Amino acid sequence: MREDRRTLVLETRRIGIRLEILTDQIMAQKGLSAAQGHILLFILSRAREGTSLTEIHQEFGYSMASLSGILKRLRKSGYVRVEPCLEDNRRKLLFCTEQAVELEQFLAHAITATCDQAYQGFADGELAQLDRLQKKVMRNLSISADPQAKTRRSEHCEESPTTVEAV
Repeated sequence: MREDRRTLVLETRRIGIRLEILTDQIMAQKGLSAAQGHILLFILSRAREGTSLTEIHQEFGYSMASLSGILKRLRKSGYVRVEPCLEDNRRKLLFCTEQAVELEQFLAHAITATCDQAYQGFADGELAQLDRLQKKVMRNLSISADPQAKTRRSEHCEESPTTVEAV
């Protein structure tokens, strides 16, 4: 069973990479990457109240350094503006610009098209089961943030030293 789990992890990684490539190809039409498109759509969904770097980090899991670079490019391209938070001067809020609003339908369509391609031919029950299983994997992986996680980790899954240090 150990090899089967490694294969599942590898295939899951490949699926994520392939989804990223497909979305990159569509987003390239507007000079954006998949990550930029997802983040911009997230900022657009919070157009009224704005959002913060921390909220985006919590939603997507990108490192703060990676997010800073992505947001810098989005600001340079005129899609995002930054304003100080009225309640806390140390905190900055991110808002979409009119230029970003003009892209909203394109972004939503691009992401929907990728999802539709990935899940074509799946029955509703299969999608529901896949959703439950993915959530279970995510819960298992979220244990790694817990200091006692090492004692609860499965003996069937090896961990690399760099992964443990990064978490």
